[in-house]
Amino acid sequence: MPAASGQPAEAISALLAWADRAAPALIAPEDGQVVSHGMLADRAGALALRLAGAGVSRGDRVALALPNGPDCIEVLLATMLLGAAAAPLNPGYTETEFGFYLGDIRPRLIITRAGQPRAAISAADQAGVTVIAVGQGEDGSTALQAATPPAASFEPAEPDDVGLVLHTSGTTSRPKQVPLLQRNLMASVRTIAAHYRLGDGDVSYCAMPLFHVHGLVASAFAALSAGGAVICPRRFTAQRFWPQAREHRASWLSAGPTLHRMLLDARDQAGAPPTLRFARSCSSPLAPALLERAENGYGVPMLEAYGMTEASHQMTANPLPPAARIPGSVGVPTGSQVAIADQHGRLLPAGSAGEVVVRGPAVMSGYVNNPQATAEAFFGDWFRTGDRGALSGGYLYLEGRIKEMILRGGENIAPAEIEEVLLAHPAVRDAVCFGLPDEKYGELPAAAVTLAGQAEPKAITDFCRERLAAFKVPSRLYVLTEIPRTPTGKVQRRRMAEFVAGRQPSQ
Repeated sequence: MPAASGQPAEAISALLAWADRAAPALIAPEDGQVVSHGMLADRAGALALRLAGAGVSRGDRVALALPNGPDCIEVLLATMLLGAAAAPLNPGYTETEFGFYLGDIRPRLIITRAGQPRAAISAADQAGVTVIAVGQGEDGSTALQAATPPAASFEPAEPDDVGLVLHTSGTTSRPKQVPLLQRNLMASVRTIAAHYRLGDGDVSYCAMPLFHVHGLVASAFAALSAGGAVICPRRFTAQRFWPQAREHRASWLSAGPTLHRMLLDARDQAGAPPTLRFARSCSSPLAPALLERAENGYGVPMLEAYGMTEASHQMTANPLPPAARIPGSVGVPTGSQVAIADQHGRLLPAGSAGEVVVRGPAVMSGYVNNPQATAEAFFGDWFRTGDRGALSGGYLYLEGRIKEMILRGGENIAPAEIEEVLLAHPAVRDAVCFGLPDEKYGELPAAAVTLAGQAEPKAITDFCRERLAAFKVPSRLYVLTEIPRTPTGKVQRRRMAEFVAGRQPSQ
């Protein structure tokens, strides 16, 4: 697909071409280490030579099992500079999970911290994958502990090289490999930077994991592309966020709703830094009650966005003031065309509900070695998101995943609508709605909640009954100590029925 707005396609090396080499690029808040834009370019280039010396070349895959931190970003960029594809993996995976992903990716090698994580190293040994550790050089730079000497040079990457290989979350099927070209990534990065008017004075706080497209593309790469800086903690905690954000003058942050809730719960007396100008939420639906709480807690506009791995992250987003940010909407299209289609792929008029489809320069061309999944994922050149929604006044409103819609006696029920009501109850901290099999109606809506205060389950159900049609009121309510989520805060609704099986509902 062509680049956005006539812009030429770019390789990831464009991130390292910032003119002010002395300007800060990466900040490790634990020790105050600052990596300038010039240092970042030099370190990524040096690491690329080391990787080339270890046998990595264009078209190879390099798996990473690294925690967040400046070294993770440096290694990711170095891999992409070679025209190889970086495949960042969650360091918290089990050995079995690492085994699956290494078998699926088939990387040239895997990069870890020295001796950690053990599960990754053990899985790599079983799979016959070379393990290379990163450490810290004498000058504080990231050092690759490879036995081979660095290469003398390497052929630079091009826009059509695969830069990143990620997997779908697998909420409804086996995880699929998503290959994102360097031009896909850069198109998304440029769009995000332009939409939020990022500049060289902006400082992003990276709270999301770098093995996820949200943290990598939005929090890190978009900030760097504008000449700004990224606060990149090696170990994120909600309590540390507030003093770190103040000390290093954060001007924006992006996270999923679960992380925002954790941050707001941990807010200290000094509060948000005066330099903060907006907060961004993406990766799962943002309840209006949490949006309001966030704007009060951060003291800045909260902008909800909508993204997917297959689209290199952001597809729509609420705009900065003075334009309207609308609670319950994920905003206006950004850098991509967004439309609504029926089940046959016919585009529907504004106001009609159907499947959200998207096309543009950031969208992948297809899954790896999975032609059937690729064919099912497109209507022509329109990518099918699998989400149900509608466009009104240029803004997109989502109803939920099509495969997660609850069908009660012929009535479609959107889980997100019920969750929004549950989260508006003052005692409810977290909520998820899902379908339970029923002989009479096919499915019935059920819900699970965690509580932030005292409340009788019946009172919560009555609260829903006052605000929802009778057929939408949860037939069963489970009070849990924690709702299971993915590492990026997503709920796997289709697995909730199995999770609560055998538990007695509270109501």
